Amino acid sequence: MSEYEERLVSSDADGPEEQVIEAALRPKKLDDFIGQHRVREQLSLVLHSALRRGRTPDHVLLSGGPGLGKTTLAMIIAAELGAPLRISSGPAIERAGDLAAILSTLSEGEVLFLDEIHRMARPAEEMLYMAMEDFRVDVVVGKGPGATAIPLDIAPFTLVGATTRAGMLPGPLRDRFGFVAHMDFYDPGELEVIVKRSAGLLDVEIAPDGAAEVAGRSRGTPRIANRLLRRVRDYAEVRADGVITKDLARSALTLYEVDERGLDRLDRAVLASLMRKFGGGPVGLSTLAVSVGEEPETVEVVAEPFLVRQGLLARTPRGRIATPAAWAHLGLTPPPSSPMAALFEIDDGADEER
Repeated sequence: MSEYEERLVSSDADGPEEQVIEAALRPKKLDDFIGQHRVREQLSLVLHSALRRGRTPDHVLLSGGPGLGKTTLAMIIAAELGAPLRISSGPAIERAGDLAAILSTLSEGEVLFLDEIHRMARPAEEMLYMAMEDFRVDVVVGKGPGATAIPLDIAPFTLVGATTRAGMLPGPLRDRFGFVAHMDFYDPGELEVIVKRSAGLLDVEIAPDGAAEVAGRSRGTPRIANRLLRRVRDYAEVRADGVITKDLARSALTLYEVDERGLDRLDRAVLASLMRKFGGGPVGLSTLAVSVGEEPETVEVVAEPFLVRQGLLARTPRGRIATPAAWAHLGLTPPPSSPMAALFEIDDGADEER
């Protein structure tokens, strides 16, 4: 597991107890799944059609950012089909034999969930092609001229693959999925519903404006919304009467260094360094990462996607650039040499005319 993945895991699950809580907050049925309306409707048709025909559903590929509900949907698929669920991940399958061992023990109709499927080893990936289409694998015994391929039939199963980087998935593998869905980030209204539901499951009293405040700082991601809710709950229990209001949520999230737009310490450090040390850019990724004391992969994968989505940072052929919105968000004014300075002059003039 790379450093940035360890960062994601450590930030989203603080220990066994937190993992149990996280599992309890997952919806168990497709009807209870909040958001992703088009994906839910399409997936419902796929599953119910297969059940009516008494056939194993097509293989399912789910793509999207971390924390959007891919694992939850895989669990729901197994529950809707009334089938067992086997969970593994691409990085854990290092050899074709690892995959063969998993496939050979699947029961008929079982759902196999492979997280981060794009990181599977190439020999295992090629074995998966035949398994998905013909429900058969060839196990090679021996090496060199004396090697023998033994065909092994496997029970019909449904593969649910999840990936955060759909572009890294080989075309031949992607084409073997009968249903492909991309999961989008959630809007604040949907996250507010999720926060209220989770608060009820956690037996936490939360005011509507408190739920809206937590949802608005959750970066469009249910996992982050649930994590922030638990931290605000802790703050409410220790420093207040246990009721989460808007003002209390603001105080708690300020303590945890999550601002009103959902930016955390790393996000603000990247923007502040880009503007204060490099005049707003352009600056290369490696140089920017060194300036904040992080690995380039951490900055690129953990911080940049959200900053770009928020319109606070732009990627250009020459390097990263802070946008006018970033300067305004941190309350800074770009220097005359900054490529954004001219935009500020135009904006200021427009404001004076208005």
